[in-house]
Amino acid sequence: MMSKHTLTDREMLTDALSSEKFMTDNYNNYANECASPSLMNEFMNLLSEEHQIQHDVFSEMQKRGWYPTQDAPAEKIQQAKLKFSSSIN
Repeated sequence: MMSKHTLTDREMLTDALSSEKFMTDNYNNYANECASPSLMNEFMNLLSEEHQIQHDVFSEMQKRGWYPTQDAPAEKIQQAKLKFSSSIN
């Protein structure tokens, strides 16, 4: 007899987050390589929607303690600001 495995909330959210990251990667590539302005605009709209869904899933996981993040040290933030501001100028 085959055992039935139901996914936990954590497993479902982890899968959803992974899927959303995959979708945003693909929509970004499609938009970058699109020759039609109207089609590119549609891909950009889809990309924006998928990013919002991805952020919602990420936020829910973070709220439940399933995706912990750490604040960057102020020194590292300053280094990044300097690095990117010098590359713009």
